[in-house]
Amino acid sequence: MSETIERPLASDTTETLLNRVSVRSYTDEHVTDEQVNAVLGAAFRAPTSSNIQSYSVVVVRDPETLAKLAVVTSGQKHVANAPVFLAFCADLTRIDNAVRSNGGNIEGNNLETGLVSSVDAALVGMSAYLAADSLGMKGVMIGAVRNNAKETAEILGMPRRVFCVFGMVLGWPDKVPPQKPRMSFDSVVHYEQYGKTKDGAELDPGVAAYDKALATHYESIGVKTTPDSWSHDAAKKFIPEPRQNLRKELAELGFNFL
Repeated sequence: MSETIERPLASDTTETLLNRVSVRSYTDEHVTDEQVNAVLGAAFRAPTSSNIQSYSVVVVRDPETLAKLAVVTSGQKHVANAPVFLAFCADLTRIDNAVRSNGGNIEGNNLETGLVSSVDAALVGMSAYLAADSLGMKGVMIGAVRNNAKETAEILGMPRRVFCVFGMVLGWPDKVPPQKPRMSFDSVVHYEQYGKTKDGAELDPGVAAYDKALATHYESIGVKTTPDSWSHDAAKKFIPEPRQNLRKELAELGFNFL
């Protein structure tokens, strides 16, 4: 019989994640190059498919560049005023060159390589967020760089085979907002098969309960909402279809997501 070993159920990392919020207001304290390098150096130890490491990060501080990125991201002031902005990119340039130097090309496998590089960038990005948080910084992810993926690439001087999956603003927190509720654990964790609880019953998606919880949260901080808060907001984001030019723009950048 194997021995049962008592293991801790909480740590600094779990507490960091449980208390995570998106912060958009920062003090004037400078984020140093050494701090950024420490964050990214740790983040680059994130998992990567087959050791391909198909990501790159562009560190942005220049006010003119930040102003241009703010326009692309629908006028987000915290982008324009970012202490530092990190652009997490899917980058196929190195693998493309490696494959070509060995007599092949990646054109026929572009969907897989595009997905792998996007996942790689996301893993590095979240690792960077955790590393920054451990140093006392806070931040917010910026998906709106994909509002115009081609323009974002042009602003950041990206060659073909590179696109910005998302950005991140980092800084020393000024105002930390209340934490939004999340969907219940039991509504998103499935056991053995999708849609099953641990005892084999049908899983409740929990959307109605979450609509109510999110509406209560918004009302508590004075934000106008509807009784079906999450469902209503989600529908608004997907009707009409968002970023209808994204597939075309990514294809022009060398990512053919067919």
